[in-house]
Amino acid sequence: MSSAGVTLSPIREDEILSPVLFRGRPAHCSIQPIMIYLTVGGSVSPMRIMDSDSIASVKLRIQTCKGFVLKKPKLVFGGRELARNDCLMKDYGVTDGNVLHLVLRLSDLQVITVKMTCGKELEFHVERCRNVAYIKHQIAKKGKGFVDVKDQELICNGQKLDDQRLIDDICKNNYDVIHLVVQKSAKVRAKPVQKDFELSIVASDLNESGVEDEEVEKQKKKLDGLHLVARKPPDRYFWLEPVIVNQKIELPIVLKDLINSTFAGLDKGNPPVRSAEGSGGAYFMPDLSGHKYVAVFKPIDEEPMAVNNPRGLPLTSDGEGLKRGTRVGEGAFREVAAYLLDHPKSGRRSYSSDEFGFAGVPPTVLIRCLHEGFNYPEGYKYSAKNAKIGSLQMFVKNYGSCEDMGPRAFPVEEVHKISVLDIRLANADRHAGNILVSKEGNESQITLVPIDHGYCLPENFEDCTFDWLYWPQARQAYSPETIDYIKSLDAEQDIALLKFHGWELPLECSRTLRISTMLLKKGVEKGLTPFTIGSIMCRETLKKESVIEEIVHEAEGAVLPGMSESAFLESVSQIMDCRLDELTI
Repeated sequence: MSSAGVTLSPIREDEILSPVLFRGRPAHCSIQPIMIYLTVGGSVSPMRIMDSDSIASVKLRIQTCKGFVLKKPKLVFGGRELARNDCLMKDYGVTDGNVLHLVLRLSDLQVITVKMTCGKELEFHVERCRNVAYIKHQIAKKGKGFVDVKDQELICNGQKLDDQRLIDDICKNNYDVIHLVVQKSAKVRAKPVQKDFELSIVASDLNESGVEDEEVEKQKKKLDGLHLVARKPPDRYFWLEPVIVNQKIELPIVLKDLINSTFAGLDKGNPPVRSAEGSGGAYFMPDLSGHKYVAVFKPIDEEPMAVNNPRGLPLTSDGEGLKRGTRVGEGAFREVAAYLLDHPKSGRRSYSSDEFGFAGVPPTVLIRCLHEGFNYPEGYKYSAKNAKIGSLQMFVKNYGSCEDMGPRAFPVEEVHKISVLDIRLANADRHAGNILVSKEGNESQITLVPIDHGYCLPENFEDCTFDWLYWPQARQAYSPETIDYIKSLDAEQDIALLKFHGWELPLECSRTLRISTMLLKKGVEKGLTPFTIGSIMCRETLKKESVIEEIVHEAEGAVLPGMSESAFLESVSQIMDCRLDELTI
């Protein structure tokens, strides 16, 4: 996503008062117009809406504003994402004069047209994260009989363009002309693609180093344990190492390879590429060749509402994240936790094992990384103390996400494995956009890959949301193999496993894991479908508590003050049995 300067046109008064907008509106609904203010990348634009407008309708009107292309914009108000599209603006407490933060993504492609003096034109698409050298390569590749442009010059507005200059940096004005200085004159003009694509931004290469030689030597020694070669690159410095709290832990080969590949790409001079997706900072890490990605890095200080968030979101006022029951700065731990708790079919997760888990969460590890390509505040000192801690997750080759196609194409077992993971971890942010579609073998077999688990294991169930709940596969019964896997789950062992790896779950998060695992296991014993179990965990509306919340509150009222956690969980179990029996009668 990008919060780059976008100007929104305010809704006209005649649009507000048009009777078409109120057609079919229940008589008891308010039609009181209110003025809200959308802030995007520092610019503020007024917008007149109704307090009874749905979140979806407001987003739709934003999407259709003339002058730019939007895809699935997000609205944030008061430190909370307005995620439930069927809820009303007033349900989230939005009133006249409130300021909402708009997080959106724009096209990341440019159409590059090369026009030669002979009249011949070449046209091709170039990602905005590409550099000038890539443009030259494409011109030479597509222009058969054209002179070799590798050692020629490109000039824009009288300035020579360095080969490492980015398209995104050059094409600020869609009508700028890039002159290719060769034996035959040519012009390159850029215009944006009028389609929905992701905007990726690459930071400029480093020109100076701020890391002391002594610090570099220290990191060499630390990295030697992973067989990483830390040497001083000619034009830049970087730093990368795994964060291992427990020295008894031996990283599996798959994670060592992941770190090695990421290291090699940085060492070669290939900078991180900031993703346009999500509300926080996420960086695609190139491999040695620079032509493909090997990992995705998410620094904790760039999470939504964190101090160095690149999307322009406000800082958290009380430490709570965009989702209820989560804390800013804990997203990386939750990403790693989802990988650790995604046990393979063969048995419980061993961190030294290279097996993929039941749901297929990509291998993920906590690292410390330093690179100028990340988002830093102005005036920061480029030194080892400013290295970022975050999650490094294996990049998975994919054909898009589930939001790009209809769910009927997905195999039942693939949907069910995602449901098991989300129910068990009480995922507060499962939508079709963070389930990747991959293909294996002859590319006829679809595999779903769950990513983005920074909002799993919350302190409560208030924001649990599962997009797959409304897919047809969710109404089918679990297979015997999946049921056997669910029966093997053990919340106490999972809590101990996370503690062994350095994250001692808070009492509230531990309680969530225990109760959600309990519900999943009891549900399959009674033959309930993913839809039924998931519906117990998710709220129908913003203000109506879910069944699992009702169960928790009833149990809290049933136990005496000072009673143990085990006594409370026993009360939850008894009440849950009664509620499940009502569903199966």
